[in-house]
Amino acid sequence: MNAILIYLAEASICVGITVLFYRFVLSELTFFTLNRVILISMLMLSFVIPMLSFNLGMASIGTAEILLPEFLVGKEVASGTVNFSWQEIVFYTYLVGVVVMTVHLILGFFTSQRLLGKSRLMYYRNYWIAVHPEFIPASFFSYILLPDFDPNRSEQKQIVLHESVHVRLKHSWDLLLVQFAKIIFWFNPLIYQFEKSLREVHEYQADQGVTLTYSKKEYSGLLLQMITGGQGWHFMNNFNQFQTKKRIIMMSKPQSQKKEMRRFLLAIPVLAALFFVFSCEMTPEEDIEGPTMAGEIKEVKIGPSDLEARKLAKDGEEIFDVVENQPNPQGGMAGWNNYLSNNLTYPAQARRMGIEGTVIVVFVVNADGSLSDVNVLRGVGGGADEEAIRVVKNSPDWTPGSQSGVAVNTRMRLPIRFKLG
Repeated sequence: MNAILIYLAEASICVGITVLFYRFVLSELTFFTLNRVILISMLMLSFVIPMLSFNLGMASIGTAEILLPEFLVGKEVASGTVNFSWQEIVFYTYLVGVVVMTVHLILGFFTSQRLLGKSRLMYYRNYWIAVHPEFIPASFFSYILLPDFDPNRSEQKQIVLHESVHVRLKHSWDLLLVQFAKIIFWFNPLIYQFEKSLREVHEYQADQGVTLTYSKKEYSGLLLQMITGGQGWHFMNNFNQFQTKKRIIMMSKPQSQKKEMRRFLLAIPVLAALFFVFSCEMTPEEDIEGPTMAGEIKEVKIGPSDLEARKLAKDGEEIFDVVENQPNPQGGMAGWNNYLSNNLTYPAQARRMGIEGTVIVVFVVNADGSLSDVNVLRGVGGGADEEAIRVVKNSPDWTPGSQSGVAVNTRMRLPIRFKLG
């Protein structure tokens, strides 16, 4: 669940950066086809980048210390009450939004199909035209929608030409992708701004197609005559849907110079930064560990960050990381697990905040069997770190490790996993 929420947050950031990049870098350019490609490509990469994971491991210095088996704490005890963490509340709220948006999309699709079924179809210049009094001039996948049709009227020829560009360039498929993105990111206001930007580019492309045949002045006058509100269906490109003033300004704007295409190259460092932030992990080799079976003692590498912990024990003697005979708790590993089970508790604060994770505790088993130098190497907060330290400090004495038959100070590492049921 936490992984899903993290993915949604990271992908939402990618979508937001895509919108900002388009608005501040590309939106004033007349390279409409490239703008469309960039918007669609960056949207798709926004889905993919947070899913990728590359480990940029740090080099180890080649020393090792003893890793105890991971201990799991926090299985819920069945009771008559149900407690939800804030992550669960957020996740279930998100699912409700997904369901609402999905139903809205499906209803819109079936509504469009119902009206198409009632319309009068005709084939005109290699395009299907659907005529129905409830339609407003628009395109819908391979159909051009009109409330009426007279091929001899100049304004209708311009409208049909405009909508035919949407059909030929398959703009409805772009909008279908955006609708799926809106289902996933319905909570992110920038996804609606993304849709607006993409529809804007679609209109620029269609307007450009019309002005190759008709004068810009005549066509601009037609746009002003036909201003109405509303966007229609989800996958529809309306002739007069919005941004009429901006479209007229863009039509009259000189073509962007070829040298301005260099702006598109800025997408490379933007995507590289997103990839580095969300797909690459700087993980010390100390944390790259395989699974440890219960009762198994394992040696692991320690990284440069552990050098600070390498010091003399309380008796002034050296601390060993690897010894011939490992230290053992009273009663062996079974006794150790029993001690942890009876004494470790899931902190109330961590439960309330929905905190889960693994606390790694490092400590020294001294030559006299006592435990000292108890520290958290990696914590999760919420009181879990303090609880792990408390239990280890209060542990009964161990049988010390030995080297060449002599008891020595030995460093140990204990992972304690806090997990809500």
